[in-house]
Amino acid sequence: MKNLLLRLGVGISVFLAVSFPLSATVNAGNTTTFDASTMGNAVGIAGNSAGLTGADDLPTIVGRTVSVLLGILGLVFVALVVYAGFLYLTSNGEEANVKKAKKMLTQAVIGLVLIVSAYAITLVVTDALSTITAT
Repeated sequence: MKNLLLRLGVGISVFLAVSFPLSATVNAGNTTTFDASTMGNAVGIAGNSAGLTGADDLPTIVGRTVSVLLGILGLVFVALVVYAGFLYLTSNGEEANVKKAKKMLTQAVIGLVLIVSAYAITLVVTDALSTITAT
């Protein structure tokens, strides 16, 4: 069982490490870009392709950071739901294992609901802050 948890942890870690750079958003509509002459050609090109244009305001940066963190937490809770389902399927009718799996599944679903709610609130607040700071 300990070996299974270790494999699961390593798998989740590798998945997060691979998917984290893919979560970067490209800000294609911005006209202000890093100047390649002042920052060096390689840095300017990398910054522009990653969506780092220098024109983002603080609420946008905070909102993106919170959204990425909530997305990672959502992946963790989805993994917990899968693990609880695995425990439930492999319990072989043992009452203690079934109770443990049901409790974990309930807690994971509650966590997912909280994460989705927090994500929705973050979107609303950052949109409102962006609207306020734009005027």
